[in-house]
Amino acid sequence: MLKAFKSLFGIETKASNVRLDDPLLAALLGGTPTASGMAISPETAMHYAPVFCTIRTLAESVAQLPVHLYRRLPDGGRERADDHPVSRLLSSMANPWTGSTEFRLSMTAALALHGNAYAFVARDEGRPVELIQLDSRAVSVEPDRVTMEPRFVLTDADGGRREYSRADILHVKGIGLQPHVGDSPVTSGREAIALGMTLEKHASRLFGRGAKPGGVLKFPGRLTDDVLTRLRASFEAIYAGADNGGRTAILENGLTWEAMQLSSVDAQFLEMRRFQVAEVARLWRVPLHLLADMERVTHSNAEEMGAQFLTYCLMPILKLWQDAIRVSLLAPDERDSLYPEFLVDDLARADLAARFASYSQAINAGIFNPNECRAMENRGPYRGGEIYMRPSNTAPAPTSNSPASTEGAQ
Repeated sequence: MLKAFKSLFGIETKASNVRLDDPLLAALLGGTPTASGMAISPETAMHYAPVFCTIRTLAESVAQLPVHLYRRLPDGGRERADDHPVSRLLSSMANPWTGSTEFRLSMTAALALHGNAYAFVARDEGRPVELIQLDSRAVSVEPDRVTMEPRFVLTDADGGRREYSRADILHVKGIGLQPHVGDSPVTSGREAIALGMTLEKHASRLFGRGAKPGGVLKFPGRLTDDVLTRLRASFEAIYAGADNGGRTAILENGLTWEAMQLSSVDAQFLEMRRFQVAEVARLWRVPLHLLADMERVTHSNAEEMGAQFLTYCLMPILKLWQDAIRVSLLAPDERDSLYPEFLVDDLARADLAARFASYSQAINAGIFNPNECRAMENRGPYRGGEIYMRPSNTAPAPTSNSPASTEGAQ
């Protein structure tokens, strides 16, 4: 059935490639079914606040980091290769209508949602001049049977298929069971997301209907239907709603009011909703405090959590970006001398005092010169700022062949 359905829409013709978690198939079916009865897809998952916050955190974090192309120097140093066309694509404009920041934002969001991000590489005489993002749901990967080199197939809205070689596609791939395609975290964690959305939907309906009753009216005898209807209408008209809260109830004919307390089941419902937020954070390994859950954040561990976010969450994504840029945008003979790199120092730019203190220590220790630190702050150099400093009370350590060490041995 899946094969016939996909063949009808021109999605895929090979039965061996039919997958239940195919992103385009899931989109056409409204999402992948779950045990809770809710179909989950990257599009529907974005309506769940924790998922939206997670994707936004990852995408905006990568988008704000500068990325430059560097050239290795013979002395072991490096310099910015601003004269290379790839440098403009990375740091200025991906194409005439998309800035590099917006391009990284959208591509990282696609990577986090679908497990893959694709962009067409337009070339002029072999040099890349434009990067145009493709819909991750419309791209499939078919490895060559002999060389295993990936070929990319783009399926348009009319069912037409266009094939591209790996040199024509910038592919940022996440973790997955197949060698050339990443798995969607939304599909892999669909049960956790569906449960969270089900709890949220239940809470919305509950509070949309007035939440749980604040209490019950008791009457020792039996009331007729007409009296019940009149009593309910009059009671709700006077006391129901947020604007009427706190009013004093006036009861007659032996009616009594019994307030209802919050049960343990209600408390567990709230705990379950909080736990599902943590489940979503686990899928992308984003710290909970970045999803506005500040329950376990203290002054002592906030900085450590930020460092963990950079090390264990962002850095793997940045490494994938750098490898994809090197493979797809640099010629084979350029990869030994040129390489891209994200500057993660911008994540600490908000702490002015700590940043300037680290600059001062680096200059005094001779690690950076003043002009290098000014360049990090996007400020021009000054004369004499290229000189490296060294503390006056330090000197090179003696070696085994130096005169000092020889005299000491005698």
